[in-house]
Amino acid sequence: MNITPHHSLRTLNTFGIDATARFFATGSSIAEMQELLNYAAHNHLTNLILGGGSNVLFRTPEINALVIKNNLTGITLLDEDTNHVYIRSGAGENWHGLVMYCIAHNYGGIENLSLIPGNAGAGPMQNIGAYGAELKDVFHELEAMRIADGVLETFDKTRCRFGYRESIFKQEARNQYIITTLTLKLYKKPEFRIQYGALRQELDKRGVKELTLAAVSEAVCAIRRSKLPDPAITGNAGSFFKNPEIDASLAGTLKKAFPEMVSYSLENGRVKLAAGWLIEACGWKGKTLGRAGVHPLQALVLVNTGQATGNEIYELSSRILESVQQKFGVTLEREVNMIG
Repeated sequence: MNITPHHSLRTLNTFGIDATARFFATGSSIAEMQELLNYAAHNHLTNLILGGGSNVLFRTPEINALVIKNNLTGITLLDEDTNHVYIRSGAGENWHGLVMYCIAHNYGGIENLSLIPGNAGAGPMQNIGAYGAELKDVFHELEAMRIADGVLETFDKTRCRFGYRESIFKQEARNQYIITTLTLKLYKKPEFRIQYGALRQELDKRGVKELTLAAVSEAVCAIRRSKLPDPAITGNAGSFFKNPEIDASLAGTLKKAFPEMVSYSLENGRVKLAAGWLIEACGWKGKTLGRAGVHPLQALVLVNTGQATGNEIYELSSRILESVQQKFGVTLEREVNMIG
């Protein structure tokens, strides 16, 4: 067990925020994770579990905690039947690397989720989704360590309580578990999901006549690269806000006032609005506030334009929330986790 004091987290979060952990350690095995949790409890330290750092915003320059980097890796073919394979991944595996592994082995189901930043453990926590697919569509189960006592528990799909960018791990079980492994139920014979407009257009643009997992993945990557900044170049955490769901009556009223408003009817009778459109309609697209900004190609993405602090980015997000509330009467919700 190697614990480092005053450890910089700048390279461990995709916003590139210059925050420092009071103590830092890497957990590469179940035993190491349990040992680190025991150390934190014995020394009365708060613990913070860090994955790929792609969905966090450090609001303070000092993180008064033992920050534990989840480095549980490994990809295993766990089981298979006539139509499916069961792939188990360590939570510390890079998500896009896992997608590429599955495509290389012709395992279908997560190709639409290509190039999503972060590690595999964040997948079920966020119920990540893109281009007409969500993780819950292929989720089988996960294993998670209870932080209070280091005991491992198994969560099936029902117990995870997946919702739109939601799970039990962001609600009542928040900060109570460390996801250690994730098991996906993937297809031996791919079932392609290309109904999403931009994806279909990109495939047509590329002249794809015969669908393959690689062709879909490459189209998704091309779309993401054309719209979203590379965190290695411009600090960001992808979509900062969730697309809000509102009552159909309010949606009808807004549609009359703003006929061009982007909206989608849901099966539950409510209506989902495009948060990016709302933000752009408030004039924020491409704008900056100090050293924080809104990406010029995608208003959902907030960026670190230079040496921004986490609080500068948070303040920009607050200003955006206020603008959307005032103009549309709609409350946006931050998708990124606030730390500190």
